[in-house]
Amino acid sequence: MTTPAIETAGLVKTFGDNRAVDGVDLSVPAGTVYGLLGPNGAGKTTVVRMLATLLRPDGGSARVFGHDVIHQADAVRSRVSLTGQYASVDEDLTGTENLVLLARLLGHSKSQARERAARLLEAFGLTDAADRQVKKYSGGMRRRIDIGASILNTPDLLFLDEPTTGLDPRSRNQVWDIVRLVVAHGTTVLLTTQYLDEADRLAGRIAVIDHGTVIAEGTPGELKASIGAGTVHVRLRDPDQRPAAERVLAEELGTAVQLDPDPVALTARAEAAGSERGAAEHAARVLGRLAEAGIVVDDFSLGQPSLDEVFLALTDRPAVAVEEAVA
Repeated sequence: MTTPAIETAGLVKTFGDNRAVDGVDLSVPAGTVYGLLGPNGAGKTTVVRMLATLLRPDGGSARVFGHDVIHQADAVRSRVSLTGQYASVDEDLTGTENLVLLARLLGHSKSQARERAARLLEAFGLTDAADRQVKKYSGGMRRRIDIGASILNTPDLLFLDEPTTGLDPRSRNQVWDIVRLVVAHGTTVLLTTQYLDEADRLAGRIAVIDHGTVIAEGTPGELKASIGAGTVHVRLRDPDQRPAAERVLAEELGTAVQLDPDPVALTARAEAAGSERGAAEHAARVLGRLAEAGIVVDDFSLGQPSLDEVFLALTDRPAVAVEEAVA
């Protein structure tokens, strides 16, 4: 069997009376993106710092490619790289100067360092800004060069700790493309994030962490299926009928109805009663009730719940609270 990139068992870290990580078990396959999803203070960064040998665990065990993070720390460090939540490059240096300096510190010759820097700047769309000081870069550009600095020597495992916090949508998409590129070249990525859509789009498997404990783990699809509900999307012909449609959905489904920004659209959860068929039958009854009430429906669909709904079901806190924490 292939050795997992990461294995932890009962991993614990305390700070005084605060048990920041409380018995975390993980198994991360090599060559994948694995997401650690949770709000601020959940313990995600502490887990990463222990795996990267920057913090010593207070209990349990952790191995990176079979190497113990305490007793074989040097072997672990030789195979990993970490991009933290904040840019670690020198803002007074240009993009090229930063990458060349770090490449030289990693043992590359002058010519090798300049060649490696140029290749990374081109791959990450930063060639035009290569001779500009990093302090004049946008937030997205800083994150891209920070990730570039982390893979000057291609690591077997890259820790990305909330790499897109505070970025605009375009910059986030650029960082996501870089993550996919890195994984395509064989690197395993452990991604911590508060953004539910980020975990959904990038991660093959996700561990949801809350209060230092893994409360759910699986593929995005498995996590969505685990809450036993589907999502009903309704689009009406007449916006004036939306209040009546809202009442019908609320009565039939017994859940809160979300009024979408589109004035003719509504969304609500449909309990699956233990099966996809149960959710479909429930949704069909809703459609019948709408027709009986004379409400004209232009579009009606039943889909999987979002990770937002999974998070709400698992933690009793809406996903929007997670987003607001970094707004």
